[in-house]
Amino acid sequence: MSYLDLHRKFSPAVDAEIEAALERLGPSSSAVKDAVARLLRHQKLKHPLSVLPLLVHAIETGAPGPAVPVSAVHVLWWTSACYLDDLADGQGAAMSGDLDKNEALLASIVSGNVLPIQVIQPLQVPAPVRSALTAELMNGWIVATEGQLIDMRGDSGSATRKSVITAYRGKSGGPFGMITAMAAALSGVPRERIDLWREFGYIFGVLWQLFNDQEDIVSGRNEDLMNGTITYLLACAIEEASPQSRERILGLCANSKNSGQARSELTELLLAPAILRQYHEDIDKFRDDAYCILGELGGDENYLPVLRQVVDLSAQMLLQGTGEAPR
Repeated sequence: MSYLDLHRKFSPAVDAEIEAALERLGPSSSAVKDAVARLLRHQKLKHPLSVLPLLVHAIETGAPGPAVPVSAVHVLWWTSACYLDDLADGQGAAMSGDLDKNEALLASIVSGNVLPIQVIQPLQVPAPVRSALTAELMNGWIVATEGQLIDMRGDSGSATRKSVITAYRGKSGGPFGMITAMAAALSGVPRERIDLWREFGYIFGVLWQLFNDQEDIVSGRNEDLMNGTITYLLACAIEEASPQSRERILGLCANSKNSGQARSELTELLLAPAILRQYHEDIDKFRDDAYCILGELGGDENYLPVLRQVVDLSAQMLLQGTGEAPR
């Protein structure tokens, strides 16, 4: 089994769960349902990480199917968050498809907040479990927003690897920790295991953010440089640089928002072999941390290897050195 097999098997059920949540908005909400449906069609998630809650539940119980509602929450949450992120980067109008920017904003609020509650409330589970799921949803939003704000307020002049990971654990780790903890809570395991699953989600989120950062460079989009985002790779370069080279890097950072030449020069510096070695070592460490938690958790051996596949996917080293070490 691969995680893609699992996705193909359960994605129709996840789509049906989302459709049912939309229908529960009622006949008087036709404009809302239409806007959210269009946003969902436009903001298709590139990677099927909605398998994560299926895997968590299966590892705990042997059955992935009962976690389909949590997978639906994952899709709804990330549809909202990805649009809000585009909006913060000034791309909201271009990224909302046939919705205008304001329509897409309203749809994203409903998608990320109202509809997940519409999924959770009808679940035939004990009241404490339903309360736990709702609490995870609320806390996930708070942790993710905190991380996003730290990221948006970041100053490249004071950036360190530690400060960037603090932001990553929030803005990406928070929602993954939310979704893995929700799946664990739904499976009925004790609080200690829920906490471990949440921590696994935090670490997985860091790995996935590092993977996403690399994709941005490999694809040639370089949106992070254009948006002035302080990535972990940039923090590695700043920490490794001499005072003179550090000033050059910071100057290129400032100019990258409006200059393709500056982005090209900065990318070359970021891909220096010494910087990539540090980057690769740190990715391996986060992967090992995720493995360590999975080893502590144990569980169904039919599904643990599949989750390790997903960890391995997120821990890939996509970047190759082409630059020269900063001097």
